[in-house]
Amino acid sequence: MQLNNELPLLSGLAPVAQPDAKILILGSMPGQASLDAQQYYGHPRNQFWPLMQQLFGVDSTLPYAGRLIALQQAGVALWDVIGVCQRQGSLDSAIRSSSVQLNDFAAFLPELPQLQAIWLNGSTAAKSWQKLQKSGLTLPATIQLWSLPSSSPAHAACSFSDKLMQWQHARQQSQN
Repeated sequence: MQLNNELPLLSGLAPVAQPDAKILILGSMPGQASLDAQQYYGHPRNQFWPLMQQLFGVDSTLPYAGRLIALQQAGVALWDVIGVCQRQGSLDSAIRSSSVQLNDFAAFLPELPQLQAIWLNGSTAAKSWQKLQKSGLTLPATIQLWSLPSSSPAHAACSFSDKLMQWQHARQQSQN
């Protein structure tokens, strides 16, 4: 792997998960605001927490720790597909593909024995997940995989209501 020494090597956040999680939401790699705050979806304009409020009743005004507890109580886990990369700024399009190290899902997924669905938050998360599958990662047939529109403020082509509709569809189908 050839790294651009001018860019810092960024490490993602640790997973937030309980063994009883039924849904695992995977982003690509936290943006700079999230890394600086050490919080998933820490950019104030990211629509993730308002989506979680609509889908799972997680009060988006709670302090971060309270939101994580509420999300876990709703059976939702969080992580990212990419564990390490180089990137200038926060956009997924700026991730240097030669620097990407994917998280170890072969070790992580067995820790979630009740998992029913994986939701990929955005196209970069979906493309990175496809790389994992091409490298041999397989999911049990009981786990549904959903590629959803990004909650990022950079994905402004899709309105909040359109995003919510697609995320609600995944929620309804993930309960079956």
